[in-house]
Amino acid sequence: MRTIIVDDERLARKELMSLLEKHQNIEVLAECSNANEAKIEIEMHKPDLVFLDIQMPEKTGFELLEELDYVPQIIFVTAYDEYAIKAFEVNAFDYILKPVDPERLEKTLSQVSESVEDEIENKTSKLSYSDQIFIKDGEKCWFVKLEEIFMFESVGNYAKVHFEGNKPMLLRSLNKIEERLEDKQFFRANRKNIVNMKWIAKVDNWFSGGLKLTLKNGEEVEVSRRQAQKFRENMSL
Repeated sequence: MRTIIVDDERLARKELMSLLEKHQNIEVLAECSNANEAKIEIEMHKPDLVFLDIQMPEKTGFELLEELDYVPQIIFVTAYDEYAIKAFEVNAFDYILKPVDPERLEKTLSQVSESVEDEIENKTSKLSYSDQIFIKDGEKCWFVKLEEIFMFESVGNYAKVHFEGNKPMLLRSLNKIEERLEDKQFFRANRKNIVNMKWIAKVDNWFSGGLKLTLKNGEEVEVSRRQAQKFRENMSL
């Protein structure tokens, strides 16, 4: 597991490093002495796990979490026990008191390793029609079943998700989205659009060997010549 240690006390970082050296599945990417440094390292390396102190100069561990766009598994390591409830409110994986007990650490690492492996498997597995995805755009949030989404549309580094009169933006490239979708359920019509096959109401021949798809809501999507051939192959017996 790719790991970062965040603690303002050098001796505390050294002690934890010594304990982690006994675990071959742990790779420590960086040691950070404050929240600002940690933010840079976490966003750059995107580790699986962060050991995080709470009381640090300038910013606390909780304040650091509020600023992160990418949040890995968090294990708080602190000398204070009064923050335990708040730690689990922010979905920390565990809360370990200093000085760190080696057996306690070993048990936690075993559990978090299983959790990280499950996350990796979930991120690489294909989604089915009945699966829901979470979308947050500004202050609005949705849980949407894939079967309700009739199209994904590329807009720069974002994807516009079309469903039930809504078009929120998802910070994900169309290529990354395509990797998670079953090609028998969703079709990459062109560079900018992925359409839900069940939402296609009509197919017409189009210019230069391409196709034009008309969706059930009336929207039209052009299929490039290259993708038109793939579409015909997918739909044939």
